[in-house]
Amino acid sequence: MNEQQPNILVIRLSSLGDIVLSSPVYKNIKAAWPKARITLLVKPQFAQVLAGHPDIDEIMVAKPGLWANISQIRAGGFTHLLDLHGTLKTILMSFFSRVPNRIRYDKNTLDRRLFVHFRRMSPVLERHTLDKYLSVLSAWNIPVKYREPKLDDWAYKHVENSGRKINTIAIFQTSFIGDSVLTTPLIQKTAKLFPEAKIVVITRPQTEDIFRPMKEVSQVILNDKKGWNKIAGIWKTAHAIRATHADILLVPHRSFRSALIAWLSGVPIRIGFTSSEGRWFYTKTVPFSWMIHDAERNLSLLQGIAKEKFTAEKLNMRYAPSAEENVARLMQDFNLNGKTLVGINAGSAWPTKCWPMEYFVKLISRLQTELGVQAVLIGGDKQDAALGEKICQLSTGHAASLCGKTSLADLMALMKHFKLFITNDSGPMHIATAFEVPTLAIFGPTTRELGFFPYGEGHRVMEVKGLECRPCALHGGKKCPKGHFKCMRDISPDVVFDNAKEMLEKAGVVANASK
Repeated sequence: MNEQQPNILVIRLSSLGDIVLSSPVYKNIKAAWPKARITLLVKPQFAQVLAGHPDIDEIMVAKPGLWANISQIRAGGFTHLLDLHGTLKTILMSFFSRVPNRIRYDKNTLDRRLFVHFRRMSPVLERHTLDKYLSVLSAWNIPVKYREPKLDDWAYKHVENSGRKINTIAIFQTSFIGDSVLTTPLIQKTAKLFPEAKIVVITRPQTEDIFRPMKEVSQVILNDKKGWNKIAGIWKTAHAIRATHADILLVPHRSFRSALIAWLSGVPIRIGFTSSEGRWFYTKTVPFSWMIHDAERNLSLLQGIAKEKFTAEKLNMRYAPSAEENVARLMQDFNLNGKTLVGINAGSAWPTKCWPMEYFVKLISRLQTELGVQAVLIGGDKQDAALGEKICQLSTGHAASLCGKTSLADLMALMKHFKLFITNDSGPMHIATAFEVPTLAIFGPTTRELGFFPYGEGHRVMEVKGLECRPCALHGGKKCPKGHFKCMRDISPDVVFDNAKEMLEKAGVVANASK
């Protein structure tokens, strides 16, 4: 064996039962080479189930194309490769992987076909598949001590089993407002799991108001991505994290920059997602799935340090007391006290996520003239402010625009005054659901499968179903790639109004016309 720490890739692209059967292979490798790092390459549908084996450090999800898999294998810097699949595809993946030490178990494909078609028996067919798995380890001079698979091997291990006390846990989230809101359940659950640990959050200046008021958060480290000296910012943030002496770093953000900062911070246990750019900078990765909500997806990071699985019951947030005073002043200045307020968010960071302005004008006009509610537009930047003012000017009634007049903390304090929140797919949507405001969201280029729908009960989503071009991007885009923008234009103001009316009736704030 090389003095270099073995970095081993095991390929098994078969059924769940076959993979579970392979458990003793990893146990024997770790028994012989305790410092070895083992990565298991499996099909996407099995990644979540297999992530908890105590002897597997990372799950790598197989990609559709041959060369896509070869590329990710090459990027992994593996020193050893064990092919437990033995098909033409994995043989080619192994051959072109450039991994120096490669071995493969013999699937005895020809003997099996001869038996199936001609009933020709062979002694090799009498051997159990697990025995074949284990026999190949002799090529690396690894003795076989464990021969029986145990389903308990696949249960999530707990970091505390090492006997080390967890004093500080850092959570790295430097993405958009909505992503930050959807990280709050992770913070709260982490605090419950480790009540004596200090929790440090690394975030952007634009989102610090989300985390500072949380009672679970002891410290906030600001990571400003903007400015001319971005390289210095990486080192500065890494040094700030290192100074906290964190024992564990959880990173829901999947960028290469975040992974690099995590590695430079020197935190001994660094947990990110298998799909993260720079995933090799983490000491452990957990499977990333588009099939669950982003709040629960963030919670899955805890599967790297805890046995149980978690569900985010609600997005519980807090705001600074000073925000109450600012909102009270705005309510007074815009004569909003005592009225039934409906929040409207017509903007988004992505143009294709914006429902047409003229649709918002029609919707607000009907809300105010037919239901007697007060529309209040919200938004953060100058572009939102200009859009809000124009919508107010064109709408029938007296809509109020607070766009550009509220900080993030103010917006959180304002939410409790809304009986309904109508919004594009954006950060304020998640803030509304966090404060349990019934939310009517308008989705165009993005879909439920991406995991960012309103979280919780009582919310509704307006979308055009059956469009083959949806989703066209993860976050939306600057313009419709097809040119027709049907995903938004086919959602009529009348349909949105009818749903808004039903939600307000259900909340008991407007009369039910059908009675």
